[in-house]
Amino acid sequence: MTREPRDAPQFYLTSPAPCPYLPGREERKVFTHLVGRRAVALNNTLTESGFRRSQTIAYRPACDGCRACVSVRVRVSEFEPTRNMRKNMQRNADLVGYAAQPHPTSEQFSLFRAYLDSRHAAGGMADMSMLDFTMMIEDTHVETRLVEYRKRGPDTAINGRGAGPLVAACLTDILSDGLSMVYSFFEPEEHDRSPGTFMILEHIARARRLGLPYLYLGYWVEGSRKMDYKARFRPQERLGMDGWMPVE
Repeated sequence: MTREPRDAPQFYLTSPAPCPYLPGREERKVFTHLVGRRAVALNNTLTESGFRRSQTIAYRPACDGCRACVSVRVRVSEFEPTRNMRKNMQRNADLVGYAAQPHPTSEQFSLFRAYLDSRHAAGGMADMSMLDFTMMIEDTHVETRLVEYRKRGPDTAINGRGAGPLVAACLTDILSDGLSMVYSFFEPEEHDRSPGTFMILEHIARARRLGLPYLYLGYWVEGSRKMDYKARFRPQERLGMDGWMPVE
């Protein structure tokens, strides 16, 4: 009998719970821990295999009789924005993204709470406290950043940072083959900017500057309106039974 290495990851299965994307269905997840010296390499491998990270946990849907959740990644070097996306970039040209270390602040939490209360008041994260937020941001054993978006200031050309209040933010993992957008949030009163779309476009440009081939967007769920937007960023690849397949 072949033995697994002593530090091989152990996988676990959650109990069934209501599906947050498709009404009337249940979800289960398979998960493992991302801790210790192998966390970075394991996060790279598991993300490429369709897992997502939450703090020190990597998880993937494992629902009985359902494969609606499909991992999506954008092919960065081939991406060309649509006309509407170019308008979005022009509308947000006054914003600057700065990749900060994952150290939570009260300003970030205030923005996070305003976003949840406005957009996801009935969601699973609705009751998150400052302690929960702190753990979400800094409880990590992998390379991650919190990209903060502020309006351009007088010193932006010198230090690369914006000035003034925080407008949007994204917790982002840096992988060997791309960037993974773990969680993003923004000022609800700035919704006319479509800041969620802008953050994806800015991350595509950021990955391109870093020479990384992919931007991982998490799961696209056909039939879920809240996930429809991910299909717009093409060319992209979707993970299926035969591996990553291109969608032009």
